[in-house]
Amino acid sequence: MSINLIVDWISQNNHLILNATWQTVYMVAISGLVGFLVGIPLGVILHITKPGGLMENRRFNRILGAIVNIGRSVPFLVLMVAIIPLTKLLIGTFIGTTAAIVPLTIGAIPFVARLIEGALLEVPAGLVEAAQAMGAKPLQIIIKVLLPEAMPTILNSVTITLVTLVSYSAMAGTVGGGGLGDVAIRYGFYRYDITVMAVTVVMLIVLVQIIQSIGDAIVRRVDHR
Repeated sequence: MSINLIVDWISQNNHLILNATWQTVYMVAISGLVGFLVGIPLGVILHITKPGGLMENRRFNRILGAIVNIGRSVPFLVLMVAIIPLTKLLIGTFIGTTAAIVPLTIGAIPFVARLIEGALLEVPAGLVEAAQAMGAKPLQIIIKVLLPEAMPTILNSVTITLVTLVSYSAMAGTVGGGGLGDVAIRYGFYRYDITVMAVTVVMLIVLVQIIQSIGDAIVRRVDHR
């Protein structure tokens, strides 16, 4: 298989590839946004309720941690099938790009939560103790100390999550989720067309590289350590 063959296929099917790429970006963007909106507060709660945390609550932390661990341990394809009733309830169907956002989001939330918890663990305890000594409330410490100090690692976690969601979105294509994964299955695997498989892999690599490059650039700008 030559580069010219791949280029020729792209030129003849550019609409298909561009549409599939847009679907992938759409799935990753929406699921990532909702995943961050829920996962970041969840990670903060896990951190502040742990033993020795700002608002220590060991029993609550264990229960929440167990729920997050269960969410992280379920393979994505199994998750997609398991929550089909929920997806149909929310979207009206379990097939299509929009429907794939539901399992992508549910898969992202516990992943983000653990990454944020890990990012907050890197904040020196001395900074928190100093803020407490000055009379800062827990919410003030979270907003003005923990999150700003952990911001470079948090942003790196965002990049990791988006890259992971790209791979998840490709898996969603195997069950009619749309995007580049769907093109790879329908036009590549079922038709035994290696060119299509190669093109979709290249497009996925390009997306990952773009996300990683933008994420790294943002982290460098905010990291003053």
